[in-house]
Order: sequence, then C-alpha cells, then structure tokens
Amino acid sequence: MSSHVAAGGDRAVVLGASMAGLLAARVLSETYAEVVLVDRDKLTGETTYRRGVPHGRHAHGLVARGQQILEGHFPGLKDELSEAGVKCGDFSSDVHWIFNGRRMKPAPSGLDCVPAIRPLLEYHVRKRVQAIPNVVFLDRHDILGLESTEDGGRITGARVQAHGGDGPTVFPADLVVDTTGKGSRTPLWLAELGYDKPVEERVKIDLAYTTRHYRLPVDPFGTDLAIIPAATPETPRGAFFHRMPGDDGRVELSLTGVLGDHPPADPDGFTAYVKSLPIPEIHDAIATGVPLDDPVTFRYPASIWKHYEKLRRFPAGLLVMGDAVCSFNPIYAQGMTVAALESLVLQQHLRRDPVPAARPFFKEIAKKIAGAWSVSAGGDMGYAGAEGRKGLMTDFVNRYVARLQEAAVEDSVLTNAFIRVAGLIDPPQSLLKPKYALRVLRHRRRPPAALPPAAEPPAPQARDLAA
Repeated sequence: MSSHVAAGGDRAVVLGASMAGLLAARVLSETYAEVVLVDRDKLTGETTYRRGVPHGRHAHGLVARGQQILEGHFPGLKDELSEAGVKCGDFSSDVHWIFNGRRMKPAPSGLDCVPAIRPLLEYHVRKRVQAIPNVVFLDRHDILGLESTEDGGRITGARVQAHGGDGPTVFPADLVVDTTGKGSRTPLWLAELGYDKPVEERVKIDLAYTTRHYRLPVDPFGTDLAIIPAATPETPRGAFFHRMPGDDGRVELSLTGVLGDHPPADPDGFTAYVKSLPIPEIHDAIATGVPLDDPVTFRYPASIWKHYEKLRRFPAGLLVMGDAVCSFNPIYAQGMTVAALESLVLQQHLRRDPVPAARPFFKEIAKKIAGAWSVSAGGDMGYAGAEGRKGLMTDFVNRYVARLQEAAVEDSVLTNAFIRVAGLIDPPQSLLKPKYALRVLRHRRRPPAALPPAAEPPAPQARDLAA
C-alpha cells in the first residue's frame, strides 16, 4: 500500500462531520488557515438519512439554548429552515408537554422552537460550514488513526484513507479534534501512546425508539407544533408526534420505551403500543392516516460520560468533543445543544491559544456537561431497573420534579421554569428557588386537577390522501 503526505500548513483536522464536528469546524475556521473535516459518509448535497447518524431517522430536538447558539454561529439559520418548510413556534405555548397523562399549562416562554428533522437541520448547518472558504470537506474517507511525535507527547496529524483509495494519507495538523461520536477510538489511541484511558460513567436505561411516518387527512395539531407525552417512571411509555416539514400532511411518530419494554417494529404491534400511551389523541390521529413506511427501531443501551477532565496526562494538539465525550439518553434532546455549548468553549480557548491546552478545555466542557447529565442521568435513575451511580440528592430531586410537573398542570409559571431547564437555558438547581418551591408546595395542597382542555384549534383542514 502506498502512502503520501498532504501539503502541511496552519491546519486543524476535525474527525467526524457530526453536529459537533460541524460546529467545531465553524469556530476553528476563525483561527486556522485551513480546517479539514473528515467523514466516512457522502456529505455533499445529502438531504436524507445517513449511515453515520443511525438515530437520524427518529425524532430529534434542538432545545432552546442550542437554537440560540446555532443562530449565533449561523445568522439567519432559523429563517432558512422556515423557508424549507419547518413550522417554528414557542417551546411552551406551542407544544403539548404531557407528563403522566396531564398537559402542563402552556404560556409564551419567549424561547424559539424550530422542530427540523435531523437530516434537514444537518444539511443546512453543513451547507453553511461548506460555504466557509477555508473549510475543506473530505467525505467518503475512513479515519485510520493519529500521528504523533516519537515520544507521544504531541499529536501532529491524522491518518485517513479514501474509499477505494490506494493507501493512507497523512494530514499534518497543529490541532486534531475528535467528534466521531460514541464509537470514538481516542481511548484506544491514548492507550497505544502510553496514556490512561478516561474513566467511564454509565447509566444503563436500555432505551429503544421505534419510528413510523404517516400522511394524515386531518391536521391533529391545530396551531401547535407537537404532542409529546413524555416518558416518566409512572408512565414509562412515551412518544414524540410532530409534523414533517412542509404542508402535505406528513407526520413523524417516534415511540419510546425503556428497560426492555420496547415499541415493536411490526405494524400491528406498533399501533397497539400507540394505543397504550397515556393519552388517546395520537392513536386517534393515526387511525385515519396512511402509513408511509414500516416502523424502524433504534436501540440505545446506556448513557456514557468519558471523564477526560480527570486525566492527569494528555497529548498536546488533541481535543475531544460531542458524543465522543458524553452521549446522553436522546429522549432528553440534549446532545446537539451540549455540543453547541462546547463549541463556545472551544471558541473562547482558541482566542487565547490556537492549540488549547487539553486539561483546562476538558474541565470547562465538563461543567457544561454536568448540568445536562444531572437532568438526564438523574432522571433515568428514577426508573427502578436503571443501572448507574445515584447521587445523594437524586431521589429527592426526582420526587420534587414530579411534583413540579403535577403543579404545572395548573401553573404556567412552573411550566416555563421547567422548559427553561429542559432547554438548557437555566441550571437544574434553579427549579429549587423559593419562588418556584412555594408554588409547588401550594399546589400540592389542592386535589389533583383534571387535564385542562387544549385550546380549540382551527377547523380541521381535510387533505386528499391520494395527493
């Protein structure tokens, strides 16, 4: 096999064109003369699901803080998505948030909800990054490994190979950023260079998504964007039900189940699972629809946090971001937004040093991860069969949040406080502020309220299913 070396220079190499990789390339382009982004998939012009994002054909959410950061990196992105058929709205007043069969009382939160499906969002972000003159996309390339100095103290580049190529290519780089996701090989590469692997923290939840698409003759949403009966320990079967971009009656329904109670992938089993949800609206809606495909399942065994911030030694010229550091239970829709938060940290560190020191970088992104992890991993530990480390306050916080959700059926102030935490705008501990705790306690003294009726939607608009 032959090997050749690409021309060197003031270069950064990003491994993996995930959302984390695209955001890393965006901020690296401010510092480096050339940014090379490598991925095994075909990227240019791709608007559909791709192999490198196996969960991409299931419901995705970019929560409020992520939307704010993406709009900062790519001004006008929301308008582009809207022009592409994405109906935008408010995260609280325009979404049916349902916990244990009861809708939290909606009210305007001022937080943008842009419910683009993953392939569409990724396509528009990728197109923006491809338009940056000093960013080079190297798609359909396998990532083989890292190059380093003889003593392993510094990473000097990455080794890749084109599909069908005659040998590896070495790209010299001042900085390599690994954004290859859960399957990241950085721990193995570290071991080969004589470094310790990061300690892993896991929360096993054994989640499965099963997704199917329909065309409906009647719009079930009215002015709202989505109906989300969220999974809880009391009602562990959940769903994400929303419009697809455009106005042709297509909807996406992703069912969720944990700890082995997985939504079936056969059509009859899928429909029966829908009927078992704590609200009837979704089953009623799809009963009159035309399925557009067969159900497809994606399994997610465990959330994993690789604690790079705890390593005492780490080679210079290498950073890790996104799911390659921490992979969250996707039910909580945190992954893309935490990657966006990490991109801001990278941007700040690059302004101080074009080759950021790894330990300070990892310590700072760990702070961003910790808040999201406390919500998702802490919430998952509320399920009796979940496996993982439970914090001292986990049970108390889970009981308190459940009571807050119950109180929010009548109190939109609590709804919006919860939405701000779920959207990674405010830290989880903000829900314990006296102004919220008193409202929770006050509502606990009242008998449980019935699920409030949703606002009357406009008259249903019938569609021609043959269209």
